Amino acid sequence: MHEKTAILIATALALVPAHARAQQSTRDAEDVTREQVELVLKGMIGESIDRQLKVVDIGAGNVAVGILHRTDAHDSDGAHRGIVHTQISEVYVILSGWGTLLTGGEIYDATEPSAGSIVVGPTFSAESRNGTLREIEQGDVVVIPAGTLHGWTEIPDHVTYFSIRPDPHEALPAGYVNPEID
Repeated sequence: MHEKTAILIATALALVPAHARAQQSTRDAEDVTREQVELVLKGMIGESIDRQLKVVDIGAGNVAVGILHRTDAHDSDGAHRGIVHTQISEVYVILSGWGTLLTGGEIYDATEPSAGSIVVGPTFSAESRNGTLREIEQGDVVVIPAGTLHGWTEIPDHVTYFSIRPDPHEALPAGYVNPEID
């Protein structure tokens, strides 16, 4: 039975021209250069902790690239409190510095979700019981699924990192480019 199915599939594929089977991409790759990152990072020191660089349409949703810089003034002083992005996952790529990151746990004392922003989409803050604490340092990569509480409980000096934000629900505006690099 399996042999007949395999023969039927092979025959059907042979009848379809190769160019019809190949999917052509009309998209091109999108770059975020080191110079662009440095320009945005320089402009945010002392002013902001999170700047979106670009939001790109990837066909099945969007993906955003942001740069974040936090100092000891941006940790929770050990409190198990953080934020939850309801539709956006994040992948942190730590460029420099280190700190203690809290993720997950039982969420309680949640605030009302925000309408969203160009940076992270709909978000709320909450406290965590029994979340995971771990030290994160330069070179580490952390994947934070949508709906997962996360926050920095301690940053001794600073932590600077990329946040890659898969956006399957298109909560972030495709085509956005930070005005500092546009």
